[in-house]
Amino acid sequence: MFIGHFGVGFAGKKFSKSASLGTYFMAAQWIDLIWPIFLLLGIEKVEIKPGISAVTPLDFTYYPFTHSLFAAVVWGILFGAVYYFLKKNLKTSVVLGLLVISHWFLDLLVHIPDLPVFPGEGIKVGFGLWNSFTATLFVEGLIFIAGIYLYYKITKSKNKTGTYSLIGLIVFLVLIYVSNLFSPPPDSVKAIAIVGNAQWLIILWGYWVDKNRTTA
Repeated sequence: MFIGHFGVGFAGKKFSKSASLGTYFMAAQWIDLIWPIFLLLGIEKVEIKPGISAVTPLDFTYYPFTHSLFAAVVWGILFGAVYYFLKKNLKTSVVLGLLVISHWFLDLLVHIPDLPVFPGEGIKVGFGLWNSFTATLFVEGLIFIAGIYLYYKITKSKNKTGTYSLIGLIVFLVLIYVSNLFSPPPDSVKAIAIVGNAQWLIILWGYWVDKNRTTA
């Protein structure tokens, strides 16, 4: 899942207005933001196996420190705790922590059974929506659209930048998503990690959008 996570990030503003869209994006995508770093360090592993599912050629062979349910809960608690330490806002801290954890449950919908519940050998789960290209597009697109709608309803533009930066962000996310779906498999795991780290630019874009919008 990709744009679905950003859809949840958009929706975060509805539940607490105090944090920036960039911060909500960071929370919703936190697990996928640190995963490429773990790949580069050799801590976690992925293999390129075209045909393993209808949507992605990636076989997530070992990623218990980012994508196990236990790890997601720990990261969620830490993320929320750090935000509370910095901003002293309990409500927003809870929302951000839940957004981090939500990543695992959204992945649960689409992944084939490769998501660990706990680190180490044990139960791996996944409902396998990635086995259906059409169903994946429908579900992830619906989450994305719903999130944008909630963000749009709770904010309004301060200026033209606030309008066009949001439109540009939405278009960019859709183009990246479509490109990922129809591009040939990546050449190497290193390439996957490098591209994954580029997601930080989207986080910065979220801060830029929110700086030019205000809550309605």
